[in-house]
Amino acid sequence: MVTYKDSGVDIYKEDKIIKALTSQITFKRTDDLKPSEELKGHYAGAIEFGDYYLVLCTDGVGSKMIIAKMANRFDTVPIDMIGMNVNDAICIGAEPVALVDYMAVEDINEDIARDIGKGLNEGLKEANISLIGGETATLPDIVKGIDIAGTVLAIVKKDKIITGKDIKEGDLIIGLRSSGIHSNGLSLARKVFFEIGNMNINSKLSYGKTIGEELLIPTRIYVKPVLEMVRKLNIKGLAHITGGGFRKLKRLNKDVVYLINNLPEVLPIFQEIQRIGNVPDEEMFRTFNMGIGFCVIVDKKDSERVIEIANNYNIPAYIIGKVVNEVEVNGEKVKNGAIVKYNGKYMVIN
Repeated sequence: MVTYKDSGVDIYKEDKIIKALTSQITFKRTDDLKPSEELKGHYAGAIEFGDYYLVLCTDGVGSKMIIAKMANRFDTVPIDMIGMNVNDAICIGAEPVALVDYMAVEDINEDIARDIGKGLNEGLKEANISLIGGETATLPDIVKGIDIAGTVLAIVKKDKIITGKDIKEGDLIIGLRSSGIHSNGLSLARKVFFEIGNMNINSKLSYGKTIGEELLIPTRIYVKPVLEMVRKLNIKGLAHITGGGFRKLKRLNKDVVYLINNLPEVLPIFQEIQRIGNVPDEEMFRTFNMGIGFCVIVDKKDSERVIEIANNYNIPAYIIGKVVNEVEVNGEKVKNGAIVKYNGKYMVIN
């Protein structure tokens, strides 16, 4: 039995590290360009700019870069980097407009650079944003390989922002299918496949794909369908399911329970990881997206329209659960957070 912590990633320790770091940062502007207080702890930060919020998100692709290096394929990871950023920005109803990127390298050649450029262009097109600047640093004494990160600028009118505050009992949770593992949990996946399973990047999984092919499927970018939903419907909450899995729902309204009790079949990649690594159910849902890359929370009357819009972009979507005030799990009443029903049992994913 293996956990994410066994692979070197302790999400609870990371929570403490972030709190320790942010506890020392007390300065902020107080003029007309002050930061938004209503977005504290949400998916994205913002500053006031007249009738708008200017929204910023920053992220990379983590140890997925190790997979890219092993497979000698670098054209998909830039799409992941863009996806991780823009999918966070749209969680508050903001429209991503521009990207600046940062690439730190031990060494790089022109062929790899062209592949990265190709991936950047594809991600920009899918997210409908422009690359307006960036930085490349050659750091052989610090970086071993290549690391890519980026920062996205997005905009939203103040009166159109979506925070989750209006989520209430009875609202439905719509899950949008992920394309695969996306960009989270790769440390655990690598440990399972390459250490426990004694496999290599070209080993075939039980359903025919190689490990490299499967793990390098880029993160699905949800910008276009979600922004259409925001324009046409009363969207109450939006959640990008990334590191921490369904714990991410707690970034929205913290006073309700998100009951996930109608999941579609888990994607084959997650079944393989769990089988080979004997990973506990709870650990899977705290680490991976498990086939649901994004959640949309709406009133029941809008649920079918959300599914229709997602399907129009060739993204499968399902009613995966509902919002409730409390649930009893193992004899205890749970009044906030995420609860997932899987393999016939209810699990608190906090």
